[in-house]
Order: sequence, then C-alpha cells, then structure tokens
Amino acid sequence: MSGPAPTAPETPRAALIDRFLARAGWADARRAALAGDASNRRYLRLTGPGGARAVLMDAAPERGEDVGPFARFARHLRAQGLSAPAILAEDHEAGLLLLEDLGDALFARVAAAQPELEETLYSAAVDMLAWLHRQPPPPDLPAYDPATMAERAALALDWYLPGLGGHQASPQERTDFAARVAALCARLAPLAPVPALRDFHAENLLWLPERQGHARVGLLDFQDAELAHPAYDLVSLLEDARRDLRKGLAVRMLQRYVETSGSGPEAFGAAFACLGAQRNLRILGVFARLALRDGKPGYIRMMPRVWNHLLGDLAHPELAPLAKQVRRLLPAPSDENLQRIAARCAPPPTP
Repeated sequence: MSGPAPTAPETPRAALIDRFLARAGWADARRAALAGDASNRRYLRLTGPGGARAVLMDAAPERGEDVGPFARFARHLRAQGLSAPAILAEDHEAGLLLLEDLGDALFARVAAAQPELEETLYSAAVDMLAWLHRQPPPPDLPAYDPATMAERAALALDWYLPGLGGHQASPQERTDFAARVAALCARLAPLAPVPALRDFHAENLLWLPERQGHARVGLLDFQDAELAHPAYDLVSLLEDARRDLRKGLAVRMLQRYVETSGSGPEAFGAAFACLGAQRNLRILGVFARLALRDGKPGYIRMMPRVWNHLLGDLAHPELAPLAKQVRRLLPAPSDENLQRIAARCAPPPTP
C-alpha cells in the first residue's frame, strides 16, 4: 500500500513570502491568484480567518522588478486624497508589498455589466486627472522626454515589424523614424511637470462609489509613473487597447478635460494625437515583444484595435510626415500578419 504523495519542496521565494506574511500577521490567510499584468509581478489575494482581505504584490528583484517606485507614488497619491492602495507592510529588498484590497469593481467590468454607468465612470476619471494635474508633482519622478518617447515608439520597428517575418527596418530607417517622433513630441507635446500614471485605463481603475469626490476612482498600476504632457494619461484612458468605448464618448471626454483644465483646444488636440501615435506605436511593439519573447500570445488579438487608434491619431494634419513613414514601414495587423506573429511566439512561461 503506497503512502501519501510527497509534498513538493518549498521554493526559496515561497519561503520568503511565508516569512513576510508571518511578520505582517497574515500567516494563516488563504491565498488566491489575481490576474496579473504585462510585467513579471504577480498578485495574490489574501483572506484572513475573520474575512479581512489584502493583496500581496510579489515583484521579485531577480526578475527585474522593484517595488520602490510603486510604494513612493502610492504614498504621494494618498497624500493628495486619492484612492491608491494603502501599504500595510513592505520589504523592498525582497520585492514584497502587502496592500489594501480595493476590490474587483474594475471600470471595464462595471461598464460591461452596467453600460449606463460608462459615462459616469469616464467622467469621474477625467475630472480626477484634471484635478491631479493641478497639484504639485512628487520631486522624484523621471521625465518622459521626447527622446525617451521616440525610443519607445521605435519598439514597433524592433518587435512588431520583425515579428511579421518580412522586411526589417534598417538602422538608418530606425534612426529617421525615432528622430521624427522626437521632433513631433518636442513641438506638439512639450514636457510639462504633470505626473502621468502611464497605464491609466479601464482595467487599472476601480469604481469605489461609496467614497467621495475624486477618491471614487481607485488607482492600481502606476509604478512606471513619469512626468509627461497632461494629454498622456487621457490618451491611455480614451484609446484603450483592451476595450472599445461607446461611440462619441472619447470625443466628449476629451472636450470635458479641455473645458475643465482650461487648455487650448487646438494645441491640446494636436498633443493628444501626437502622444496617441507615440503610445500606440509603443504598444504595438510591446505586445509583439510579449508574444514573441515572453510567450504571451493573448496580446496579439488586441493589435487591430491599437492599429485603428494609431490610424486615427495619424490622421491629424500635424502628423502627416509621421503618417507617411508609418505607411511605408509598418504593415497593418491583418489576420494573415497576426497569424505570422502567433506562429513565432515563444513557449509560454513556466509558473
């Protein structure tokens, strides 16, 4: 008669987490995986014996992660009265944070279940952005300057284009492309000292209607925050790679921000288009990299939506030279081209 199956040995990382949770008083909590993001971080929901809940952020430094930026910016946002998660315990060296659990009411889920609330959700997010942009930024945020934006836009040439298996951009083509993006960003969207959360979209925002004012918008993924033009997070929100907004909503929300912030509509519209093009080029490259290098093919299906956003941005007259370069260098993500990328995906990552 055979005995019980041997228990798998605990990994050093698991033991580190056990010790951290024991120190924080959560040793007996039940653990359940939460949906992650495009990074190497993972999240566990903890439920204590009495029903109390918290979230563990596991961001292993050996995988290139650092919890410091998240912790610092979370404290800045909370000091402004906004709903970033409270930090309940932290071990930066180990890459572990114990966070307040803000729930599951992501904007994307609420809007899908209650479409009549979509305008309310997006209005609250836009108003919160306009308010945040009037507050002094924290002193330690790096600048998302035109040169950096250009390099990140060129990820479309580095990963999306080669992923199609055909033509690759030459070094000169890449240099010219990045120079064009940098010049446009410098002219149309000059750096302004405004904090940009950089992933400000419906799957990173939570609806907290029991709270008051701008605190009704719960904030999640903001560890990559940088100083940028005020239009940047608005682009993230209104040109969402993951969901389509109701017809006309993006236009109304752009107008709402312009009116609330007192921005000049023509200049802000040009900056919005410029940053939209930069962001969508970057996302094409990042999504291709996630599939080709990291074995995450789920991002491929979002590429057509990103491409359509990109075409809309490039239709702005100020972006005509960049539009010409994009048409010459980058094929559209047709079904055939998406299949080419899928065929080149890396094996899925091991748990």
